[in-house]
Amino acid sequence: MINWEDFEKVDIRVGTIVQAHEFPKARKPAFILMIDFGAEIGIKKSSAQITINYSLDALVGKQVMAVVNFPPRQIGPIKSEVLTLGFEDEKGEIVLVQPQSKVPNGRKLL
Repeated sequence: MINWEDFEKVDIRVGTIVQAHEFPKARKPAFILMIDFGAEIGIKKSSAQITINYSLDALVGKQVMAVVNFPPRQIGPIKSEVLTLGFEDEKGEIVLVQPQSKVPNGRKLL
């Protein structure tokens, strides 16, 4: 169990995917996402293993949720700056966490 103060330390924000690229140097199939979190945070890079449930074309313009206050993580030749959030489906493939309605980029999960 964690307390409320611990939960408040995790900064989960909404952003819009503005670019999505193949990540051929990843150990497991992945895409590189460029996500716009608004003026305060800016555009951040994320590696995401979502190649089964999503195409590159379908990703651009989608809003997603991500943890923005973890330290960057080296994944192959890139630094992933945020952790894009998702759940495993019944086959163990990732489904992105998304708001039901469009919200301004950078809004914090409350």
